[in-house]
Amino acid sequence: MGNSERLVNRTVERYGVWLRSAVVLLCGALGLVWADASDVSRALALLAPAVLACGVRLRALRRPLPLALIWTLDAAALALLGLAQPVLGGEGANAMVEVAVGISVIAFQFEWATRPVAGAALAVVGGVACVLGDLLSSPAHGPDVVPLVRMLIQVGLSRAGYLIVRARARAADRSAAVRAALRREAEVAAARRATEREYLATLHDTASATLLMVSQGDSRDWSWLPPRARQDLEALSAMPGFETGSVDLAALLSCVPEGEGQARVRLTTHIEGPLAIPSGPGLAIFNGVREAVTNVSRHSGVREAELRAWRGESDGVVVVELSDAGRGFDLDSVPMHRRGISGSIIGRMRAVEGTASITSRPGAGTRVRWRWPDRDREPRAGDEGRAADVPCPPRTPAQHTAAVRFIRGQLLYGAQLVALLICLVWQFTISLRRLLAHQDVYDPAWAQTAAFLCLVAVAVTGGACLLRGRRIPPGVRGWCLGAVLAVSAVSAYTLPPGHSTGPADWAFGVVGWHALFLLADLRVRVYAAFLGAHIGINAAAVVWHGAPAAAEAAVLGLATVGSCGLQLAIGVLMTHLLRDTAPAAGSAAAREEELRTRERIHEHLQSDHKERYRALTATTVPLLVGLGHGVLSPHDEEVRLRCGVEGARMRRLFAEGDAVADPLLNELRACVEVAEHQGVKVNLAVRGRPGEVPVEVRRELIDPVAVTLGRTRSAARVTVVWTPGAVRVSVVGIDCADDRTEAAAVPSQSRAADPHVSVVRTRRGESVWAEASWSRSVSSGVVLP
Repeated sequence: MGNSERLVNRTVERYGVWLRSAVVLLCGALGLVWADASDVSRALALLAPAVLACGVRLRALRRPLPLALIWTLDAAALALLGLAQPVLGGEGANAMVEVAVGISVIAFQFEWATRPVAGAALAVVGGVACVLGDLLSSPAHGPDVVPLVRMLIQVGLSRAGYLIVRARARAADRSAAVRAALRREAEVAAARRATEREYLATLHDTASATLLMVSQGDSRDWSWLPPRARQDLEALSAMPGFETGSVDLAALLSCVPEGEGQARVRLTTHIEGPLAIPSGPGLAIFNGVREAVTNVSRHSGVREAELRAWRGESDGVVVVELSDAGRGFDLDSVPMHRRGISGSIIGRMRAVEGTASITSRPGAGTRVRWRWPDRDREPRAGDEGRAADVPCPPRTPAQHTAAVRFIRGQLLYGAQLVALLICLVWQFTISLRRLLAHQDVYDPAWAQTAAFLCLVAVAVTGGACLLRGRRIPPGVRGWCLGAVLAVSAVSAYTLPPGHSTGPADWAFGVVGWHALFLLADLRVRVYAAFLGAHIGINAAAVVWHGAPAAAEAAVLGLATVGSCGLQLAIGVLMTHLLRDTAPAAGSAAAREEELRTRERIHEHLQSDHKERYRALTATTVPLLVGLGHGVLSPHDEEVRLRCGVEGARMRRLFAEGDAVADPLLNELRACVEVAEHQGVKVNLAVRGRPGEVPVEVRRELIDPVAVTLGRTRSAARVTVVWTPGAVRVSVVGIDCADDRTEAAAVPSQSRAADPHVSVVRTRRGESVWAEASWSRSVSSGVVLP
């Protein structure tokens, strides 16, 4: 059961209980007033159980009671109320009991909405009790079946109305579930992409940088390497994307590593703290500053830098700035595939809705500035201890408003269908029978007939708009409301004296349903004003025909309560469904959707993290473990070659996310760039027209090239050949080192072997030739040119 349906059931149940309680109390009080003094005690004995049953039912709304007990009390109270007619006596007793029992059986269809058999059984009990009470109060006359038929019609309409509204609520829940599933998948995909970007940035800043530095030579002090390798392992094993709560950015920046030995950068800090910000932006700035300090050590030619941080007084923006007086560089000359700036600094800040900018020119130093706009987000108490929470993209107010508007629209459509159904059924059963049976009473009769046809036209006009899925235009609604009020006046003033709200008055009980259909989307006070005008017109007509006696006025009042009071109560229910239930259902659905989204994100992030770390355990993790614990030496040529191979593989991985026309060539160039940094001269040639190649296939095509380039000392030639049915990537490495480990010569264990990819590797002396080819299969769906 969805949120909308559950809340609709709860709303109609509470509505039914309160409606029945109000009517029973009012009619019971009137019955005691009308009863003879000698019958007051007996009348009280019959009415007290009904009041008691209402009290028990009201209490059950807060503290549930056994359903069998509630049903038994309701049935007993209803039977005693129906049998109270001969005891109450006096004028109006039959009308009072008829109203009380009629509205009670209608209310039972809402109270027992989810248990239709119980509601129908109570309706039967009420009908039988009314018939028996009528027989006992007037033994000389037969039972009047008209009120019984009218009661059964009302019960059927109540049940049908509930089913229609419930169907629309279910439709809203189904549609909301589909939309939520699509939104959830989009948010999960976005979270996975963000975590993947953070993972690649961390991999670039840690393992990739470390292994590439090892691969570039041994003429340096390696004392910094073991602790750096252990830190890299720790960073790679940590799962990104789970930081919540807030952090003190000033405290984080005071812990920025300055490096060791000759690579150490002395930082001069000017930090205006504390700087409390959410942990996501805080860690993004910290990691970006750490990478920028590393860039100062590698590229600036100086060993000093200045780090400043402050919060803007006017706008509250947190600003962090790192500057050095080094050699600087031309920003336009930085290749697109360089990841230090684009991924580790700028990309991280974009992911947390911040900005990072670099200002530099040759000979003038470099300044990197991070800005994060603090949107006055106060961390909640206890957030710091929720490290295991999963960040979930929040629903925007527009999304919540759209969900509420959709649910409200479905419920409004159902409510209007219910009102239209009541209009048509009531008018063509009860009202039409009365109109035809009392043609000789009306003065003139043609006016009553014209009024009836006018109401039919109103129902057809509004129903046509509704069934076409359109709202009733304001102009049409105004004319229709005017016509309904005119019908009320014509019917009231063309009735003879004493017939108002009687059997001949076909319009009094049906006019309000037409107005409810027209005004269902407006506030209930508008509908109450219309009912007030309708009652005022009929009251004025009664007075115009002559002041009624007290008993007649009481009967008129009871008829008004039985018809207009019920219509107003239904209007209140519709307003509550549209104004309160729809927002509550939207909020409940949003909470459930957020929980499901968090669970899905947590599940996927865990799975992705395990898969990524498993991909590193074949080669990268053993290298870092060996370097971190002194088992492997950076002075060993084999170790440096293995580091170069892993560095090339990581650079290819970084290039996977680039939006380029030829991803295969782009990833090959990333591997070629690593080899060129090792001093290898690489010639890259491409033949044929490029086509689309799946990413899994690209990994297997490029991996043999990365291995060969990583072990080549002097020169290499890389060739890519595109044909209509296949693509081949080959490499010839001159002066290529011998393989000492099998892992360096085969693809990483994380890459699934595609049956359509074949790899050939041949060594001749100091030269190695390797070729990987992919033959397109019909089932792959990829067409090579």
